[in-house]
Amino acid sequence: MRLRIRLTVLFALTSLFFGLTQTSALAAKFDPLPSWNEGKSKSAIVDFVKAVTEKDGKDFVPEPERIATFDNDGTLWVEQPMYTQLIFAFDRLKALAPQHPEWKDQEPYKSALAGDLKALFAGGDKYLATIMMSTHAGMSSTEFDQIVKTWFVTAEDGRFERPYTKLAYQPMLELLSYLRDNKFKTYIVTGGGIEFVRAISERVYDIPPEQVIGSSIKTKFEDDNGKPVILRLAAIDFIDDGNGKPEGIEKFIGRRPIAAFGNSDGDLEMLQWTDAGVKKHLCLYVHHTDALREYAYDRDSKVGRLDHGLDQAKQHGWTVVDMKSDWSRIFSAESDHR
Repeated sequence: MRLRIRLTVLFALTSLFFGLTQTSALAAKFDPLPSWNEGKSKSAIVDFVKAVTEKDGKDFVPEPERIATFDNDGTLWVEQPMYTQLIFAFDRLKALAPQHPEWKDQEPYKSALAGDLKALFAGGDKYLATIMMSTHAGMSSTEFDQIVKTWFVTAEDGRFERPYTKLAYQPMLELLSYLRDNKFKTYIVTGGGIEFVRAISERVYDIPPEQVIGSSIKTKFEDDNGKPVILRLAAIDFIDDGNGKPEGIEKFIGRRPIAAFGNSDGDLEMLQWTDAGVKKHLCLYVHHTDALREYAYDRDSKVGRLDHGLDQAKQHGWTVVDMKSDWSRIFSAESDHR
């Protein structure tokens, strides 16, 4: 009997030992960033997260102060050959054109409807602002939200032949999850329209609409036959680009980020603001270097120009992700790994 008991105990201890060993091995093999190749960029992220979350470490940052801000276009999803929201505006313009026959002879509508992007962009910000106001205003906030969501159901990128909502970068989706698993609060801080991004932020990035800061037009509360509505007006309220990004962060978040992620000169001030903080921080630029799997552009690009930012990153020691070498894949549905 005693021998049987001893054998039973020995078997149990042996099973427990091997079980713990296997669990430890699995834990050691677990990679929260599987689409990131081993290298300086991945190490910078992992080392930073470890440093600010070790409770007894010198760089520990309490959970409420773990704020991470992300640009959207070119940082979280594709922005070439033009911003997704601008493509939406052009599609919306075509849908509204039958109600406005005068547009066929008026600029900038004439160029936009004809697909003459060269003439349209030659008109500068004034032309683009006119297009945006004509397609984004004159309806309630609820109506606009539904229009955007409906557009995303069928709208597809011409090159990649997939919905725009499937053009989020898989490595950045992993990074968002990794940060949230370590008790970071993740925000989108975009130069794009706040209502446009909010319509899909939760579905694509698991970021709730209240954690999206973006450019906005003016709104007005009105009574529509006994029904309260927020009406979207054809006037700019706030531009969340350049200086506007840290200003928006201060206004709507109230805490300086300890991590900031961008891809263009429009994000430079956000990274500078983060870099000026006294707590340990991480500033990261996504550098588009992969013309085969995505796009390659930086200093001379009209969309997502990264010029001064590259110089500032080198000067301050910020992390610059080389998309071609640092990412094993670009999109979540991509089967071609490197």
